[in-house]
Amino acid sequence: MEDSAVTRLRRMFQGESIIVVPGIYDGYTARLAMAAGFDVLYMTGAGTSMSRLGMADLGMATMNEMAENASMIASIDRSIPVIADADTGYGGALMVRRTVQEYIKGGVACLHLEDQVQTKRCGHLANKELVDEDVFISRIKAASLARDQMRHGDIVIIARTDALDSLGYDAAVGRLKRAVSAGADVVFMEALTSIEQMKALCQDLAPTPVILNAVPGGKTPDVTAKEAEEIGFKMIVFPTLAMAPVHDAVLDAAKYLKVNGKVQPSDILAKGGPRALFEVCGLSELMAFDVSAGSNAFRDNV
Repeated sequence: MEDSAVTRLRRMFQGESIIVVPGIYDGYTARLAMAAGFDVLYMTGAGTSMSRLGMADLGMATMNEMAENASMIASIDRSIPVIADADTGYGGALMVRRTVQEYIKGGVACLHLEDQVQTKRCGHLANKELVDEDVFISRIKAASLARDQMRHGDIVIIARTDALDSLGYDAAVGRLKRAVSAGADVVFMEALTSIEQMKALCQDLAPTPVILNAVPGGKTPDVTAKEAEEIGFKMIVFPTLAMAPVHDAVLDAAKYLKVNGKVQPSDILAKGGPRALFEVCGLSELMAFDVSAGSNAFRDNV
């Protein structure tokens, strides 16, 4: 029997190589990342808010919207672990339990919970507000208990702190250490500001796996996956991987259409037409399944 996605992810965290994870936010960007050969995906909360709501990442996406999106992405290929933002857990301990169990039922392999207040914001924006440390630890404890209560299924819990900016490094590390004691498997300190902090964090939290959130133009120094591995991180996540190129490419294409009255040339359309776009999302496999089930809908192809 094939290992579950969460089992595969746990094994990756135990391995020697760093796990490089692209940020995606919907089925199409997930498929594109998979087509490029990635075997782990990260559903960014900012990207989910922007794509599903057309709103900035200011804590407006609900648990239902986040869980539904994460579950859809996880369903595309059950062998590929999906790590999903779960923000603050969307409420008190009971709501955190519901969030964790919904993510597990949706096939999500891993989630992260943070210590911001409910009206949160992107970790690389200014003036973030935090909950008391005990409230944060309660969130992690509730997540761990919720996982234990599920008769079937598992999930990796990442504890994320945004305390560095306002409380300082030592306080942020203290929160993460308590989170590990409360049941977190992995830790994540948002908006690290120097290579020295990165090295200290990996040393101070060892042997717990530490992940790096790589946001070009943000507060954290821009390092490669190899450099992050040498520092001591077990995972590096690139949450803006899809968001930034989509912004640039689609905005340019829209401007071209506005000026020229037609769509600018595209490599994929020039080579394969609309069908090539659909192939990224499993066109041939879907048609083959339909035929194998005895249907005539796609027997003559498309």
